[in-house]
Amino acid sequence: MKPINEMSAGELAAFVASHLMQCDIEVVLSGGACVSIWSEGLYVSADLDLIGDGTTPRSSLRKALAEIGFAEKGRQFFHPEAKFFLDCPPGPVALGREPPKEIRTIEFATGSLRLLSPTDCVKDRLLAWYHWHDRQSLEQAALVAERNPVDLNVLAAWSKREGKADAFEEIKGRLSPSR
Repeated sequence: MKPINEMSAGELAAFVASHLMQCDIEVVLSGGACVSIWSEGLYVSADLDLIGDGTTPRSSLRKALAEIGFAEKGRQFFHPEAKFFLDCPPGPVALGREPPKEIRTIEFATGSLRLLSPTDCVKDRLLAWYHWHDRQSLEQAALVAERNPVDLNVLAAWSKREGKADAFEEIKGRLSPSR
């Protein structure tokens, strides 16, 4: 297997997620590392947001991650050789008031990785835009939409349910592949 210090974000996330799955801990990648994968590396995140289902005790997660060399510091986990650190909130994964519509699985040489679909990844980034006007998150959403099919109708309906229909109308042109 490839050394941990040479693993890409996706490879490391798949390595960790596969190990956790062997320990009966299921996680989903979201956040900036998910953007990194769907944007084909145009965006780079320093952390891997691996969100659990909300039923796993933190002590079980800590033990499983220690088995592959990660140690908890604060609320994150670090490996002495990894280029990325882990953020593992308890979950479940939520996109505003709703669960994701679709979780995808990508295979890497290091294991299987469950992650938000491109459309759900865009929702995740739009939340930060809608609530904190985080321009970087809007740019990340655009990068994902530029390289992947995203369902603008689903995004519009979800934005409406989040009370952000007007905000979506203002930025939907940025999420179109032809922009």
